[in-house]
Amino acid sequence: MAKVLIVEDEETLARNLADKLRGEGFVVLTAADGEDGLDKLRGEHPDLIVLDIMLPKLDGLSLCRIIRRDAATAHIPIIMLTARGTEVDKIVGLESGADDYVVKPFGLGEFLARVRAVMRRAPGRPALQDELISNDLRLSLTGRRLFKDGKERKLSNKEFDLLAELMRNRGVVLSRDLILTKVWGYDYFVDKRTVDVHIRWLREKIEDDPSNPKRIVTVRGVGYRFEG
Repeated sequence: MAKVLIVEDEETLARNLADKLRGEGFVVLTAADGEDGLDKLRGEHPDLIVLDIMLPKLDGLSLCRIIRRDAATAHIPIIMLTARGTEVDKIVGLESGADDYVVKPFGLGEFLARVRAVMRRAPGRPALQDELISNDLRLSLTGRRLFKDGKERKLSNKEFDLLAELMRNRGVVLSRDLILTKVWGYDYFVDKRTVDVHIRWLREKIEDDPSNPKRIVTVRGVGYRFEG
């Protein structure tokens, strides 16, 4: 399994990103400042670093340059996170050695897509799962496309993320609270009924009979279970 080091001093964001990556099968380490990040980098040898620019003790740009100057770590891909989004800031970050640059605020789906893209480009890195398959359903994670009986079914971003979460946990009951956390994230304040609405939309696209669902099963009083 690929190992990711998140160096981010915003506790909620770091936890949110870590949970999302763990849900994708990554091993995740976190550090709240640049010096701790450097120590964990040298001790744990991650496959990817997610690095905030504005960090206490040692800022992200300086840490990025240290990583690139060291032959033992120079190959590790880096995604930089920042609230500053001007072209000059991006150029400075990329010229410091970052492989990609994500401006806050950003969606978890976008973040995961960036991670997958960077990992695919990194030579010698562990392969990531590209597809989830269940009978006549095929969900392409990298292409973010759903096929049923070989024909593409269009999904919104949230429908895609929701179906992916259900399919990864087939046979397991996921509560509405857990789904909200995994798909919408800690920073989203949405009604639990939003989950029910998106489930209904998904059933219309993947169930042979949406009124009698066999794939996405309701567990009353708890949440939903994917049967594959």
